[in-house]
Amino acid sequence: MELLSLVDNMTEEMYLRLKCAAETGKWPEGTVVAKEQKESALQIIMAYQARHLNSDDMLSIGPDGEIVSKTKSFLRSQFKQAAKQATDLPSDHNTIARFPNL
Repeated sequence: MELLSLVDNMTEEMYLRLKCAAETGKWPEGTVVAKEQKESALQIIMAYQARHLNSDDMLSIGPDGEIVSKTKSFLRSQFKQAAKQATDLPSDHNTIARFPNL
């Protein structure tokens, strides 16, 4: 099966399992990932991210397979915009839950 057809038919659950394996070197159950499996998992998750995810990460893989990096000023403007949107919410969304009986 070709990589792109595999990625097109892959579920998000499988992506998350492969991502865990590539990041930690272990499958979610705790089994150690072989070096070849880790390399394959990394290639597959990069292809999945390029195909399916619109990432806010500083570094990601674009749809064309190229690495996309965002500058600090671009990320700052995104954070400021998100903070402004959060303050524009009705006041009941900004309240803090308090648990006095704990």
